[in-house]
Amino acid sequence: MQTAARRYFTHLMTAIGPLIALGVVVMLFGIADAYQPNGGKFLSFSNMQRMSVNMATVAVAALGMTFIIIAGGIDLSAGTAMALCATVLAYCLKEDMAPSLAFGLCLLTGCVCGLINGILISSLRMIPFIVTLGTMSIYLGVAKLIARETTVRPNRLEQVPEWMRQFLSTREDALVFGLPSGVWIALILSLIVAAILKYTVFSRHVFALGSNENTARLCGIHVTRTKILVYAVGGLFIGMAGLFQFSRLSVGNPTSGLGKELQIIAAVVIGGGSLSGGSGTVLGTLAGAGIMAAIQSGCTQLGISNPLQDMILGGIIITAVFVDQIRHRRSS
Repeated sequence: MQTAARRYFTHLMTAIGPLIALGVVVMLFGIADAYQPNGGKFLSFSNMQRMSVNMATVAVAALGMTFIIIAGGIDLSAGTAMALCATVLAYCLKEDMAPSLAFGLCLLTGCVCGLINGILISSLRMIPFIVTLGTMSIYLGVAKLIARETTVRPNRLEQVPEWMRQFLSTREDALVFGLPSGVWIALILSLIVAAILKYTVFSRHVFALGSNENTARLCGIHVTRTKILVYAVGGLFIGMAGLFQFSRLSVGNPTSGLGKELQIIAAVVIGGGSLSGGSGTVLGTLAGAGIMAAIQSGCTQLGISNPLQDMILGGIIITAVFVDQIRHRRSS
């Protein structure tokens, strides 16, 4: 009875722990900001709007990364692939392509990037870390070729559709129920991913693959096909994140994704996803992205420099991985 209660408590804390951590981070920065001269802005609604915009791009990309990490993989090319998708979108708009076609090519680019990663990992039987470390540079190079080693900027304002310009805008006339439409899209995508992870056969195969690949193969799961599909799905969300990236910057910058892969992976890990595979939740991923956005905003409000922000985030990532290791030791 005690063992069952302990397991239930562990499962509950795994589920809501990231949300509690997010609440604690927001509360601490709110208190610290309140004692600053001219403080009290951190908990304001306008700042929460900006935080939601900052976390939306990372959160959408991290939804795809959630599938990959649950399956026991990792994708270091996520940042440069996202910048490649944004560059393709900007280039298509600059060439006067229809916005729907430009957006479709943006999504297709993300899917192709993920598909290439999945095929290479499965066919070469190499660890995902090495493969995606290589494709990270490849996608960066492709983006630079498309952009001719510069920033791709549409020639005229009307080349970018109104909905794309206002996608992540916090202007009053662009808000939908107090938030940009892009933030609502990110939440809708989160609900869809949560439903997939809870109710589909595909998700059971993904969890089984991450828990024990050999056992999954013995159970009749087509491991190669599942891996390829997981990375292709991750690439689809990277393509969607490319739209978010372009909407924020209004340009296609091939180097804008450098370092983003760490934030994307960190969102999943801080949210309770295990780098060993077999665990991860949408709620945790969103909480992880929210924690990073809160840290960034809070440090800015308190005047903390970027190097210290990076050190704080790095410490949180190490702590999250350490907690995950302890959890695995207790369950084994």
